[in-house]
Amino acid sequence: MPAACLQVLDSDCYLPIFTGIFRLSSCIYLQTLVFLRPFFDIHRNRPPMAKQNRVHRSELAVPGSNPRMIEKAAASAADAVFLDLEDAVAPDDKPQARKNIIEALHDLDWSGKCISIRINGLDTHYAYRDLVEVVEAAGDKLDSILVPKVGVPSDLDFVGLMLTQIEDAKGFENRLSLTALIETALGMANVEAIAQAQPDRLEALHFGVADYAASTQARTTNMGGANEDYTMLTHPDADGQRQVHWGDQWHFAMSRMMVACRAYGLRPIDGPFGDFNDPDGFLSVARSCAALGFEGKWAIHPSQIDLANEVFSPPAAQVDRAKRILVAMEEAAREGKGAVSLDGRMIDAASIRQAEVMVAKAEQIAANG
Repeated sequence: MPAACLQVLDSDCYLPIFTGIFRLSSCIYLQTLVFLRPFFDIHRNRPPMAKQNRVHRSELAVPGSNPRMIEKAAASAADAVFLDLEDAVAPDDKPQARKNIIEALHDLDWSGKCISIRINGLDTHYAYRDLVEVVEAAGDKLDSILVPKVGVPSDLDFVGLMLTQIEDAKGFENRLSLTALIETALGMANVEAIAQAQPDRLEALHFGVADYAASTQARTTNMGGANEDYTMLTHPDADGQRQVHWGDQWHFAMSRMMVACRAYGLRPIDGPFGDFNDPDGFLSVARSCAALGFEGKWAIHPSQIDLANEVFSPPAAQVDRAKRILVAMEEAAREGKGAVSLDGRMIDAASIRQAEVMVAKAEQIAANG
């Protein structure tokens, strides 16, 4: 090769070009592996997909460090129960809490409930012990793992990989599902990507209002509910009077998470309402969530279970109207009509979809007993 050409190739100015070509080739190679991985895995012996369609109106939070509360939770009317190893358990009590949970999973009757554990955050040294000890000893008695403070999809990938190894090692027939707590600014910023993670395991996202408030530095110390400072004043009326309108401080975050859930087939669940001596406040928040599209809400006290079950069960009058819509549209279809009126209101194809969702939910709840 001519000396002039070698001098050009040796020049530092061409180093970025060669580096870029190398990185591009590596990227194409890795993307090819990702694309072909399903074909490599197609014949591997894997447990069936986790159950992802559950009645989830109420989820009772129970400290794993309190055996008496755990026993009461098994006899409660909650659709779901999570046995907590995170915030409700002091650091020194976590080893005993794991033992309490393992014993309760084996000894108590949890039939008719979705049972999960909330592990500690992945930024702590407790999380891996939660998974290894509890899932190895009682994973066949669990339905799901609740992962707190999920910030990026790889958080769920880590837990999913750990579960796969434990399930394979123990020979469990059923695969555990995952639910994720969106309770940080990072998690909300990545919620759409998180909703697409672990599609064979992930079944619900939960909104954790207290930690989300801390993460976003919101000026409140309440755990959900209204904020007297989050208001707007109307313009003065003829008499110079101005009205105060309270806003929902968490509406945007909850709406965004709900849309991510519905876009990717997950259940949106609202987290805690801290004042369990305020049933009216709980009902107000729960009804707003239900109207928005949420399927359920946490209960941090047994008194909140029936309230959540009531709010997130479609009202009988609405279910009856939904059934009448379906009948009316069937008759319209036979007559070649695209839209008809019912009780003085127009109904069309969109009305059918709304009615079908409500009737299906009512039938699912009834079938669950």
